Amino acid sequence: MATDSDREVREGLSSITRGTLFLLFATLGFVVLNFVSRVVVVRSILPGDFSAFSLGLSLAGLLSAFGTLGLTNAVARGIPHAASDAERRTIVRSTFAIGSVAAVASSALLWVFAGPIGRALGQPGLTLALEFFPVAVAASIIGSLVASIFQGFEDVTPNALFLQLVNPGLFVVFLGIAIVVPPSGIDYREALATYALANVVTLALILVYAGRQLPRRLPRGPLAPEALGPLLRFAAPLFVVGIMGSITASGDTILLGAYHFSETGTYSASLTLARLLQIGIGAAGYIFLPVATKFLRQNDSRSIQLTYATVTKWMTLVSLPLFLVFFFFPSPSLGLVYGPRYVSVVEPLQLAVLGAFLTTILGPSTMLQVAFGQTRLLMYNSIAAGVVDVGLALLLVPGLGYVGAAVAWAVANSLFTGLSLVELAVLSGVHPFRRHFVAPLLATALPITVVFVVTRPLVSGLGLVVLALVLAGLFVLLVLLTRSVDDGDRLLLEAVERLIGRRLSILRRLGRIGLRSTR
Repeated sequence: MATDSDREVREGLSSITRGTLFLLFATLGFVVLNFVSRVVVVRSILPGDFSAFSLGLSLAGLLSAFGTLGLTNAVARGIPHAASDAERRTIVRSTFAIGSVAAVASSALLWVFAGPIGRALGQPGLTLALEFFPVAVAASIIGSLVASIFQGFEDVTPNALFLQLVNPGLFVVFLGIAIVVPPSGIDYREALATYALANVVTLALILVYAGRQLPRRLPRGPLAPEALGPLLRFAAPLFVVGIMGSITASGDTILLGAYHFSETGTYSASLTLARLLQIGIGAAGYIFLPVATKFLRQNDSRSIQLTYATVTKWMTLVSLPLFLVFFFFPSPSLGLVYGPRYVSVVEPLQLAVLGAFLTTILGPSTMLQVAFGQTRLLMYNSIAAGVVDVGLALLLVPGLGYVGAAVAWAVANSLFTGLSLVELAVLSGVHPFRRHFVAPLLATALPITVVFVVTRPLVSGLGLVVLALVLAGLFVLLVLLTRSVDDGDRLLLEAVERLIGRRLSILRRLGRIGLRSTR
């Protein structure tokens, strides 16, 4: 007989499943569209200009994180945590007002310092990029804040549809128009202009969506001005987290640009592949935040633990095959995606995917810390990770180039997630390392690693895709053979059945094979 706690977990997993699947498909679309745009841009402009484009994106991303003022996660947590609609209306209106001012200020700041930054690095192409990117920065800040509002209502559409699909899709479309409209072909300036235009149109569309959908979720009514103070106090540490998180994500790239500018584009290509490992846990963590906040408000610690472990376990299904393929077949993987010019640059990809895989198997620990209100601890963790990223990059990049940058990125990102998980385990008893997760993970990864190291098989082209699918299937099989199905998996299956509207009898029978008591 289903308990109230089971029903809450099932509802939470249903929201997470629906949101994660939407975000997963959207993120895959984002990757494909970004790849297409990258190929078009790389083939159309000079290598030096592409390095300037990549470095400019990193600087713009850093400023975008600054401009959100820590409000994205604070709003996503604050809306489900609020006790009344009046408080939610205050949060929403304040977010629009503060975000608009911050977006304008951040854009102006980037435009003013575009020239000095470009001259300091001796790269006039970077100056030109930073003169176009302020438009993208403003659009990114406001768009991210709008998405966080809907995230609080467990709606991933603004993020998945507009930020992940429409924005890169428009960039591809505008690049295509620029290529075919006489005079045919695009230069560096036109590539920058089409990128900025895509961001402007995306912002307009997401604001139209908000104008139509938000009143349905939050009707007009009185405000609760007293809710603004707690929101800003909660956001203050997250502001530091956002800044340091952006430094951790791109500080190594920026320093690589300063010391070895010509390697920036190649390193960015490897980092793009490594981040594919994080799309599953990133998508799940996005919707996990408001769901975990709802559980916390109900003092339901069992549901939090069960949901966390289940989400981490099944998002490993996305990450593990990619890790094994990219780590053991780096050259064919790079060749399949980017072409023969990149096949010799393997070390940055191997190092980066190792760090990305470690962050995945630790679960959405940073999102759960936000839900628990452990923002000061998260701030300290982010500072430590940012210092490690920049410190290692300063130490290693001058001599090792993109290999040193990859080491810095992998260590810093793993440290950030790892510190959060240790604190959650000590303070709240939450972690994913139960038998039902560890057993199939080790049973898959260790034998495959031995086989690849000993036999050194030759796999390339579409064979890599087939290999990744086989590895994913092997993980699922070993979940059953190691009897690693638990209550969370059962409730996840019920959530999926409700989502698709039909009973999955075959999966139920398979699940009973691997079912065992884990408590």
